[in-house]
Amino acid sequence: MKNNRNGLRNNSLFYIIIFILLVLATSWFVGGQGSAQTENLTSSEFVTKLKAKKIKNFALQPANGVYHVSGTLKKAESPKKTNNSGLAILGKSAATIHKSDKFKATILPNDASLKEINAAAQQSKTKMNTEGESQNGMWLNIALTIVPFLFFAFLLYSMMGQAGQGGGGAGKIMSFGKTQTKPVDPKKNKVRFSDVAGAEEEKQELVEVVDFLKDPRKYLALGARIPSGVLLEGPPGTGKTLLARAVAGEAGVPFYSISGSDFVEMFVGVGASRVRDLFTNAKKNAPAIIFIDEIDAIGRQRGNGKTGGGNDEREQTLNQLLVEMDGFTGKEGIIVIAATNRSDVLDPALLRPGRFDRKILVGRPDVKGREAILKVHAKNKPLTEDVDLKVIAQQTPGFVGADLENVLNEAALVAAERNKTKIDAADIDEAEDRVIAGPAKKDRVISPVEKNTVAYHEAGHAIIGVVLSDSRVVRKVTIIPRGRAGGYAIMLPKEDQNLLTKKDLMEQIAGLMGGRTAEEIIFGSQSSGASNDFEQATQIARAMVTEYGMSDRLGMVQLEKGGAPVGAYGQANYSQETATAIDEEIRKLLDEGHQKAIEIIQTHREQHKAIAEALLKYETLDEAQILSLYNTGKMPEKDQEEFPSEKASTFEEAKKAAQLRDEAKQAREEQHEQTEADSEEKATDIKPTEDDSDPKD
Repeated sequence: MKNNRNGLRNNSLFYIIIFILLVLATSWFVGGQGSAQTENLTSSEFVTKLKAKKIKNFALQPANGVYHVSGTLKKAESPKKTNNSGLAILGKSAATIHKSDKFKATILPNDASLKEINAAAQQSKTKMNTEGESQNGMWLNIALTIVPFLFFAFLLYSMMGQAGQGGGGAGKIMSFGKTQTKPVDPKKNKVRFSDVAGAEEEKQELVEVVDFLKDPRKYLALGARIPSGVLLEGPPGTGKTLLARAVAGEAGVPFYSISGSDFVEMFVGVGASRVRDLFTNAKKNAPAIIFIDEIDAIGRQRGNGKTGGGNDEREQTLNQLLVEMDGFTGKEGIIVIAATNRSDVLDPALLRPGRFDRKILVGRPDVKGREAILKVHAKNKPLTEDVDLKVIAQQTPGFVGADLENVLNEAALVAAERNKTKIDAADIDEAEDRVIAGPAKKDRVISPVEKNTVAYHEAGHAIIGVVLSDSRVVRKVTIIPRGRAGGYAIMLPKEDQNLLTKKDLMEQIAGLMGGRTAEEIIFGSQSSGASNDFEQATQIARAMVTEYGMSDRLGMVQLEKGGAPVGAYGQANYSQETATAIDEEIRKLLDEGHQKAIEIIQTHREQHKAIAEALLKYETLDEAQILSLYNTGKMPEKDQEEFPSEKASTFEEAKKAAQLRDEAKQAREEQHEQTEADSEEKATDIKPTEDDSDPKD
């Protein structure tokens, strides 16, 4: 209800309606009040009635340069249909107005009129009173003059205040130049290093930042300068914001969190003003941490692709940020932590030493990191004994912390839908499928012909994945529709890979071509179900040719980066002939993958048919079942060589790990120096022996 009232008050229509009601009320008060009981007479009508002895008594009162006459008639009369103001009586018609013995009149303040009225009153023996000059009219005129002006001033004030808020909720006319960021109370920030899993090395890099915020004198006494800024770079969802909160929580200092886009508004200069205000407030509460999320919104390289001045507001904001960070002397105790997934577009001045001195890559977690992340998010979720977080970590390569949290949350939702009290392995499996491909559409009506086509299509992916299993293995194959897919095969790396060879990429292309190849061999036709396969295969082939230098024809050159041409302002820096050669090389790689898929399916027709028929019967097959169908039919034995469990380390453990790493490095250097010294000493002790015997003897 409160939000609705605020929304109404912020609406301009609300003020217009209030203004109209004020005008109507004022008009009624001035000209219409009491008109239902009082008749307004002209000066001549008043004198005529006075001479005719129809008036019982009256009173004269000077006001605003005239005389107002008010009195009582001896006999009530019906007033005229309209009053002098020309306004109809509110809420009543002329026919319904009753007779009245009250009257009002106005006369000019000249001697002749007053003399005539005095004489007529004496002649008719009418009682006449006089009153002092009234001040009500003067104040009413002043009110009618000033009140509308004040109302319009208030309306303009409100509109300016609402425009200046920019969605931030300031409420003051000049507040749009102030930052709306309030520091997070250190007592309310409960995030610690133990809550951040899968980023152990990153936490070790941030240990000294926490140490400096806790005890800066230890560093200043040695003349050390703590990094003014720390840039966290990595894909979305890897925990960059969580790391910054953990640093503030461990250090127990105020935490200012703001997005890069919050600095830029419709008014020029607002961004720079907000930067100044943010750093001023942070210095008042020092030591403190300023966290700028998505800093690439204001930190993009200046002058890139501009033809007519560009976005001056963004540049002014960036320039002010550069000035504020460069103005540190190391004693304010202010550390700026920024996060981005596009560090390649940041301005070089922002990345130089003295501003963002330290750059920490927060990458995707490995298999041990994923297990640790799953353990953190599974703390408040009841799991059955058949749920193995190690297996889930192995089945989710490439997943970041946000993805893994989403998997467990979806599993909890699935378990609740199935009226379970605990989350079991089946719920986890369904949650993984939902995150990867979307919810299942089991009620979709599929014809037997289409279902048969999809089964052999997905079996084609599976058989190639089993044969070419050096780098990737088939985790699951299903023909249950999910999202836009009529079926899908999940083929994941055996282990985390940082480097991909040409052989690995060609195997991926062949696996993606398996579906269309199976359709051509089995049915002699082609369907539209392979469109996404071709999209992925083309992306891999293009990257091999233009980024990885895996084409013998084009050589080891980088022509594109991230799918975009490498050149000034996004323009291709290669000729049309090179573009044609790129297309031909991509086609060549795709044709090689297609031919490889044909060879595999032709030589494994029986296994391919067995997998397809099992899909038609069971709809979903996991890795063990696929291998069982391909090999001996026996279920695979559980692999006992599993990686050790890992837990998220606390700040003390991360600090200790950093010290151990430094000690180990120092020990290796000392051992290396000692080995070199021993080698030199040994070389010095070994001298050539002299033969004292005379050759002649």
